[in-house]
Amino acid sequence: MFKRKSEDVATVDVNKLVTDTDMGARNPGPFMSRVLLAVALAWSLFQLWIASPLPFVFGVFVLNDTESRSIHLAFAVFLAFLSYPAFKRSPSDRIPVTDWILAVAATFCAAYLFVFYREIATRPGQPSQMDIATAAVGVVLLLEATRRVLGLPMVVVAVVFLIYTFAGPYMPDMIAHKGSSLARVASHQWLTTEGVFGVALGVSSSFIFLFVLFGSLLDKAGAGNYFIKSAFALLGHMRGGPAKAAVVSSAATGIISGSSIANVVTTGTFTIPLMKRVGYRPDQAAAVEVSSSVNGQLMPPVMGAAAFLMVEYVGIPYTEVIKHAFLPAIISYIALFYIVHLEALKADLQGLPRRGNSTAMQRLVSLTMTVAGFVVLSGAVYWGIGWMKSALGAGAIWAVGTLLLAAYLGLLWISARQPELMLDDPNAPVFELPETAPTLKSGLHYLLSVVVLIWCLMVEQMSPGLSAFWATMFMVFIMLTQRPILALMRGQGALGVALRRGVADLLDGLVTGARNMIGIGVATAAAGIIVGTVSLTGIGLVMTEVVELVSGGNLMLMLVMVALISLVLGMGLPTTANYIVVSTLMAPVVVELGAQSGLLVPLIAVHMFVFYFGLMADVTPPVGLASFAAAAIARTDPIKTGVTAFFYSLRTAILPFLFIFNTQLLLIGVDTAWHLILTVTSATVAMLVFAAATQGYFLVRTRWYETIALLLVTFTLFRPGFWLDMVYPPYVDAPAAELMKLVQEAPANTSKRVWVEGEKLDGSEVRKGVLLPLGDVGTARERLGRIGLSVTSFAGEVQVAQVQFGSRAAKLGLAPGQKIVGVELPAERPAKEWLFLPAAALLLLIMGLQRVRGRRSPK
Repeated sequence: MFKRKSEDVATVDVNKLVTDTDMGARNPGPFMSRVLLAVALAWSLFQLWIASPLPFVFGVFVLNDTESRSIHLAFAVFLAFLSYPAFKRSPSDRIPVTDWILAVAATFCAAYLFVFYREIATRPGQPSQMDIATAAVGVVLLLEATRRVLGLPMVVVAVVFLIYTFAGPYMPDMIAHKGSSLARVASHQWLTTEGVFGVALGVSSSFIFLFVLFGSLLDKAGAGNYFIKSAFALLGHMRGGPAKAAVVSSAATGIISGSSIANVVTTGTFTIPLMKRVGYRPDQAAAVEVSSSVNGQLMPPVMGAAAFLMVEYVGIPYTEVIKHAFLPAIISYIALFYIVHLEALKADLQGLPRRGNSTAMQRLVSLTMTVAGFVVLSGAVYWGIGWMKSALGAGAIWAVGTLLLAAYLGLLWISARQPELMLDDPNAPVFELPETAPTLKSGLHYLLSVVVLIWCLMVEQMSPGLSAFWATMFMVFIMLTQRPILALMRGQGALGVALRRGVADLLDGLVTGARNMIGIGVATAAAGIIVGTVSLTGIGLVMTEVVELVSGGNLMLMLVMVALISLVLGMGLPTTANYIVVSTLMAPVVVELGAQSGLLVPLIAVHMFVFYFGLMADVTPPVGLASFAAAAIARTDPIKTGVTAFFYSLRTAILPFLFIFNTQLLLIGVDTAWHLILTVTSATVAMLVFAAATQGYFLVRTRWYETIALLLVTFTLFRPGFWLDMVYPPYVDAPAAELMKLVQEAPANTSKRVWVEGEKLDGSEVRKGVLLPLGDVGTARERLGRIGLSVTSFAGEVQVAQVQFGSRAAKLGLAPGQKIVGVELPAERPAKEWLFLPAAALLLLIMGLQRVRGRRSPK
């Protein structure tokens, strides 16, 4: 990505590591390399075709979900066997015959549902001998492809679950089940949408591929380089500037990246040497990059491709997932930014020299004017396009397209007026930061594609797949035209050469996007084996009982256990497979046991909880893959890097516990602008105070009692209701007979807390709470019907009559026959935000004490 005057061995090795991991280690010569590139290109074009409106316009090659998933997996396993050698000693300069045989066999097994779709549909639940043989071979070959691409951890987990499926009768009583035959397992795992070809692979085919492709094209066009240059131009001059620039550039790269390791290598090859230069220890420099890159998997809109899985698993719109994920990701990055600042203060580190000589006030005025200009421009675009849509009707699309083209040409004209900036070698004896204004102006046209994506998602309310399709097509237009237009505007000539370079970049981006999807494709398919086992054997209920037994019903101990199990399950897995595994096994545990303890939280909070801890496995030794990649660049011990990164990531580890108990951190229940400002401000201050407490440095080095006080301030700002609940009960009880009346009178988009009683599968009684989401206003039956719930009332008793399969009510664990025995209403009490005042007073006292101490002794 960068032009270097020299390259060190560690950087070359780590670049090879990420290439081998994401695209395969095989380089089989010119002809076979072209074959692999052609297959990868065909995969990208296929995904663009099924995402576009064209199949329905022309009535050609229209596929249903199952058929598209089948072809999607066929491409993934074919490329997996041909791109990844079986073992380290296997030939990498050619493709052995055995790999060709395995690739063809795996492709046939994966495409079996597409080829024989009609025949299979005529015999549901009655697989033929051919069906069973294909399924059995397909599962084995899928596991082998997974081993090659992702290593053993994912395979071991899947094999354990398969063994459990067959060996149920021989298991200990607590986890025993009646077992399943080969025919039933094969049919369930391969011929239905409950296993391999289930929701996870469907999301990979429908959404994830397009977003990964979009990110690949954006990077190949030069946006990744632009993000890093801009971050260094803006922040590199500050104390510990390279570390701060690493945080921001990793956040920007993480928005479009689906891999922690790729994020580490993309930005770390440049940021880590510069962090070492200004005085950070090698393990600190690597740890900052690891923490920044892993946090990139938490950043909307992609979230390491897990956001689209959450849509299916939680049952809420994609825009809601983005809204809930935004604040925790942002405050986590702000805290990391503050941590590297504190490290710079402790070691008295400085920044890098600037090329310009503008004053701080001039830079502040320029930044303020730029931000104000963007705000005014955003408002004008939003309201202007809204007016055009109402005034022009169907013709508005052409007017909007014309404006978009004009904006693109205008931003290219601005870019053409800037020098072609290239980052210098970070290992050179003298390194100066690029100038801020020219750097920022040189790539503004890249942001248009991101604007198109967000506009389609948030304003036009298109599906994630269609939004990514239009953003990708606009990115294709940019890649084909930006070089020729810039050459024309700069008077450089050679338009044909510029156009050929643009076409080459586009083809490279399409191929790279497809090859980056190999790991995600096989991971989501292999994770489907675990999902299929859960639905076939009921092991999800077993996990709940095991955690309940070990935790003894203690809520906090249960959450800690779930966090640790999620951490272990996530080791060595890519983000998507990681989330599928932890959400399938552990999210129901939190929902069920939390409900029995009175912890009623929206499903999205539970899924975010397990997702965060699953991701922490990328940081934590001994398997933290991102830590190993960063340590290779920094030439330091990976275990030491992982330990340092873990302490930097503590701010990420406490967030899930906090938003489980205070869902306002997920912007749930935040209704007014004032409430939003108060929530964001208090959460940000709390996270900064926590960072200071864990780093042992605030205004000066903290003493032990100040650390305790800072942690108390943090807890109060994050969860003020804890103290208020000791004085005022949060809820009052209402009789179940009033349920329908209360549901009908409830404001729009609120929830209702109800308690239900019923029997478990083993006949024992269970009493638990459920948080019913009510959506828009309407009659009680309409509002309950929208979440798939129907109830009956008789003689003061309310009973669950029907629960639609796969509905929100089903995901909440409601079942026919359960009795609704009570409703909880918020109690009249003072606002919990009043507790912010004593917390602020304590914080000001600590700041005063440290200021006095700082005047006496600067260190």
